[in-house]
Amino acid sequence: MEESKAPHVAIIPSPGMGHLIPLVQFAKRLVHRHGFTVTFIVVGEGPPSKAQRTVLNSLPSSIASVFLPPADLTDRPPTTRIETRISLTVSRSNPELRRVFETFAAEGRLPTALFVDLFGTDAFDVAVEFHVSPYIFFPSTANVLSFFLHLPKLDETVSCAFSELTEPVKLPGCVPLSGKDFLDPVQDRKDDAYKWLLHNTKRYKEAEGILVNTFLELEPDAIKALQKPGLDKPPVYPIGPLVNIGKEESNIGKQESECLKWLDNQPLGSVLYVSFGSGGALTHEQFKELALGLADSEQRFLWVVRSPSQIADASFFDPHSQTDPLAFLPPGFLERTKGRGFVLPSWAPQAQVLAHPSTGGFLTHCGWNSTLESIVSGVPLIAWPLYAEQRMNAVLLVEDVHVALRARAGDDGVVRREEVTRVVKGLMEGEEGKGVRNKMKEMKEGARKVLSDDGSSTKALSLVALKWKAHQRELVQNGNHS
Repeated sequence: MEESKAPHVAIIPSPGMGHLIPLVQFAKRLVHRHGFTVTFIVVGEGPPSKAQRTVLNSLPSSIASVFLPPADLTDRPPTTRIETRISLTVSRSNPELRRVFETFAAEGRLPTALFVDLFGTDAFDVAVEFHVSPYIFFPSTANVLSFFLHLPKLDETVSCAFSELTEPVKLPGCVPLSGKDFLDPVQDRKDDAYKWLLHNTKRYKEAEGILVNTFLELEPDAIKALQKPGLDKPPVYPIGPLVNIGKEESNIGKQESECLKWLDNQPLGSVLYVSFGSGGALTHEQFKELALGLADSEQRFLWVVRSPSQIADASFFDPHSQTDPLAFLPPGFLERTKGRGFVLPSWAPQAQVLAHPSTGGFLTHCGWNSTLESIVSGVPLIAWPLYAEQRMNAVLLVEDVHVALRARAGDDGVVRREEVTRVVKGLMEGEEGKGVRNKMKEMKEGARKVLSDDGSSTKALSLVALKWKAHQRELVQNGNHS
């Protein structure tokens, strides 16, 4: 193999579009900025979804995809949690992954590095067998990463359920967190999801580096604490914000382009965009209270409506349920909000909606992709977390970064219509809203800066890329990757 041959990087995304999107942006950056080739190795419980295939098929030729046969999870009960299913899918795909690596080896193009995300560390076993450097791409915040790296220690030192902790947990450089705000899988320490999370986080130290989708201006203290020498952990590189910038307009349907046309006719910064991500769902009661609150607020809004469900992450593996979500709206809602509200079933071209000058706020579940898309467009937030690590993100955005107002639920866990009205008006026309809007402008500028040619995120990725190129040259000289 000639010395100039570009390094090859393999990436295993966890199932779920939220995991694939930032990894695709990461792959594009490796290809365009550093001349690498990338192979996505797609694992799952069933055939890849239409959305996954659409995204992967639209990529440049230097980014290939290999689909592994579905992992067999038929021995697990249907109530098995997402984190367990993802971890098992990755570990049970190892024999197939080994075959893919054998093919790479035979073709003389073994990857220099293998990337996994949150729950994929069991794939490290195969990487190490083939002398491929194991890495983690962490698609959430530096605060959550810090929590993951400290979890094995917390597990040893805390004997009660985390939700029973009377004092907030203070990790170096991170916003203090009450136990009940910890991410979902740690709330029940007897559940397999907790055991799998713990198993994965214990293996984080085997990685040669962790690339995290955040940036210095957003989480300066948490990042500096993670980069301090001395902790038993790999080097941490903040390389974000990696987001979908909404250029993929070709696959927008008639309804979606109508919502952009509708935005064209609204006053600047006047519309609240309401969406709970590709995986989130509200209960029937919560859905109704949100609708009534939006109507009462008298603000303009664009709402991506999904059918209600008792399970918050109902759409995670099945984003397109068959029932018509509009059938669940309160009677008279559409007439009452005609002209100032636009309701869109199931999906919107989110990056373009957030970048639109008429969009002035975003009511969000605080999924990290959505949050970063909002930051890049400078749109302030209403935090309404649903599942996974979203409560942790909400605390960070409201109490530490000050770019969001919080929609507060009552003791029964429901955000009532009066509270919806209060927080929507507060963001769109109140003093509080002005404060978070100004702070968000600063973050937008910070995001632009870190991604410029000499920005900190660009430099961090270049550092890792140079390391791989040097490693590649060594292998060539030693004749390992012929």
